[in-house]
Amino acid sequence: MAIGLALAAAGCAPITPSGQVGTPAPPTFSIVGLENVMGRTARALESQFGAADLDIREGTARKLQFASQVCVLDAYLYPPGRGDEAVVSYIDARLPDGRDVDRASCVAALSRREEAR
Repeated sequence: MAIGLALAAAGCAPITPSGQVGTPAPPTFSIVGLENVMGRTARALESQFGAADLDIREGTARKLQFASQVCVLDAYLYPPGRGDEAVVSYIDARLPDGRDVDRASCVAALSRREEAR
């Protein structure tokens, strides 16, 4: 059984051109169009998008969610150092039905939402 598990696990690892098993590269995410969000504080986000529709805190981490009829943006904030104020380290965006959407497009749509108020 252990051999079967080892073979199954090996089948999931990428094979390099030399035939050796390699480690996959971590995904990279572009921040183009996200300059007004990445590295910002919760206060700055709420100034830009209005009050968050959801605010979840867990320890020093925080998740703010901003939603509209166009998209839903989740901003994950973490303190860069001990005692520092949490800033946006990662964002995720989706359509209201759950399908993925371009993050920069969602940021732009939510910014327009707040301008219309």
